[in-house]
Amino acid sequence: MANEELEMTEITAEELDEQHRVRLEKLNALKDADKDPYKITKYDVTIYNKEIRDRFEELENTDVAIAGRMMTRRIMGKASFMDIRDGSDRMQVYVRKDDVGEEAYAEFKKWDLGDIIGIKGKVFRTKMGEISVHAEEITLLSKSLLPLPEKWHGLKDKEERYRKRYLDLIANPEVKDTFVKRSLILREIRNFLDSHGYIEVDTPVLHTLEIGAAARPFKTHHNALDIDMFMRIETELYLKRLIVGGFDKVYEVGRIFRNEGMDATHNPEFTSIEMYQAYTDYFGMMDLIEDLYRTVTLKVCGTDTVPYMGHEIAVGKPWERLTMIEAVKKYAGVDYFDWADDAAARACAKEHHIEDELDDNSTKGHVLIAFFEAFVEDKLIQPTIIYDYPVENSPLAKRKPEFPAFTERFEYFINGTEFGNAFSELNDPIDQRERFVKQVAAKRAQGGNDAQVDEDFITALEYGLPPTGGLGFGFDRLVMLLTDSASIRDVLLFPTMKPIS
Repeated sequence: MANEELEMTEITAEELDEQHRVRLEKLNALKDADKDPYKITKYDVTIYNKEIRDRFEELENTDVAIAGRMMTRRIMGKASFMDIRDGSDRMQVYVRKDDVGEEAYAEFKKWDLGDIIGIKGKVFRTKMGEISVHAEEITLLSKSLLPLPEKWHGLKDKEERYRKRYLDLIANPEVKDTFVKRSLILREIRNFLDSHGYIEVDTPVLHTLEIGAAARPFKTHHNALDIDMFMRIETELYLKRLIVGGFDKVYEVGRIFRNEGMDATHNPEFTSIEMYQAYTDYFGMMDLIEDLYRTVTLKVCGTDTVPYMGHEIAVGKPWERLTMIEAVKKYAGVDYFDWADDAAARACAKEHHIEDELDDNSTKGHVLIAFFEAFVEDKLIQPTIIYDYPVENSPLAKRKPEFPAFTERFEYFINGTEFGNAFSELNDPIDQRERFVKQVAAKRAQGGNDAQVDEDFITALEYGLPPTGGLGFGFDRLVMLLTDSASIRDVLLFPTMKPIS
């Protein structure tokens, strides 16, 4: 509908207070007349707006009952048009005094944009060709005491949109499409893993100790037990306990909490999907994740090539696979095998002006990682698997038997960003303890005095963990990719925000 009763420009706090006061007076008048809309507990909706559009030919002239928010209204004497939006679509409604009654029509003219209204009437098409509902009965179901933000057709301030997602969804209904797609993506991931024999499980969110991993946890206190506890920073160790216990394939869609910084790809709480499979290795997980991404993208988007941040990402094509050594040689022109020792590696780093990332104790592995981060990562636009990571930054991955300075680990990158991480899981409890001890010592040296070795996990490994492939990825980043969203906050309904003081 091109015309509307009111196109609301940005209003001042004083104007907002005045509109709030006027609407409260209208509500009180309704209550005094025993027409309090909040007393209505149910309204029998028979159909949604989108279905009326989709099935108009068979529904024309039939009776329907719809409900939704009044977004626009145009009053023309004894007849009016309004737009009603429900969860599926908008619908034009024709309201005539002779059809709904004089009293109801007079009340209708006092209603406000944003009010929730129920309509019973017949489906028809106007002379202008607009599919509409001809109202025979109208009911005020809920009063909107505050005006719609800025213009009814757009809440533009991003911070305000994130803080008040309910207003964002009202003002920008296309935003809902992102979250509908998010739900579809998760459903297809579950379908894919379930069809491959994986079992979905749940593991504890509250942990009794802070493990030695690099991420900083949120700390809380359990009153009944009178102990400090920590919000989980991963689901890995509990899932691997289940592999020890006899599950061959498990996965978890888990909410993760990390007390760290926020940026376009990080939020303090996010959704991780981790999966573990007995009797396979990291090459098996490479094949699995490529297949998962390709399948889910096709099912959700209808194509395996998607636009993302100005690039056409070919999810369906075979992903390039490079060892970290090969990638650094390809993009930085530096060969790990030319370094005779750690000192030579540090000297090479200085020549390439990345020594600030290192110190006098940095090893060849540390230097290789620094080269990768400085010269390679942002070049990986199309899906690329980087594998064989130095042991220095892979405390949970199995060492390569023929090259023990490196581990059977890979990460995959899209648009210069890491999207997931996988290992041939370390199942040697002696090696695992040594790495945990070093990790805890490093964390305590940085002030993480709560860091501990997870002794129960070591005990589980001592009972025997079969050769296992494990993989975890940030679900929110996948949603960003498949919805072409620039920020993680665009794909979280309620992202973490600093309170307004």
